Amino acid sequence: MIWNRPRYSSHHFSCKPVIDERKQRERQMKEEGRLPPGQSLTLKWPVLHSGSVPEFDPSTWDFRVWGLVERPLQLTWREFSALSRTHAMSDFHCVTRWSRFENTWDGVSLSEILKLVRPKAAAKFVMVHAEQGFTANVSLADLMHDNVLLATHHDGQPLTPDHGYPLRLIVPHLYAWKSVKWVRGLEFMEQDAPGFWEQNGYHMHGDPWKEQRYTSD
Repeated sequence: MIWNRPRYSSHHFSCKPVIDERKQRERQMKEEGRLPPGQSLTLKWPVLHSGSVPEFDPSTWDFRVWGLVERPLQLTWREFSALSRTHAMSDFHCVTRWSRFENTWDGVSLSEILKLVRPKAAAKFVMVHAEQGFTANVSLADLMHDNVLLATHHDGQPLTPDHGYPLRLIVPHLYAWKSVKWVRGLEFMEQDAPGFWEQNGYHMHGDPWKEQRYTSD
């Protein structure tokens, strides 16, 4: 722990160290059972991704849903922006061992997308497709959680480009690499298949409470 310089009263010389805000908050999250094993709390929002930050052109951008669905979908940015919006608050756990708490997200609920496309009975998994060929696999059951959404805003502000603008999938109960940046589409599948990081040794599921970081975990 790092202590600030002691503060002295004009009446006596007893020193009272100022408690470190991050450590205090981390202790609170542990006591509430909200900090997964092996994680440390951060008050910042670190930037981590593979490759460069893609440019966004609203005139050519689209969002697609295909595969095992009754109604394949393709939306322009304007059409996507017109969908019913939702608000959610959730914690966020990165496989690199930091956790950020009580993030607020605004965007389109995955339940709204599911109502539009109607997944077929055989659909059990989804491959999330993003810019530059990036992919991540998520089970359909995981995407059906109430707080899963396609976010456009974080803590009241539009996502920044390095955090996934214009669209980021948020799956709070899994490690954050499953919360894919720069999302462009969802492919519904019968069988599970590894995405980019999963092909490079990351766990197929990624539950932070079970420390499912890598395939050997």
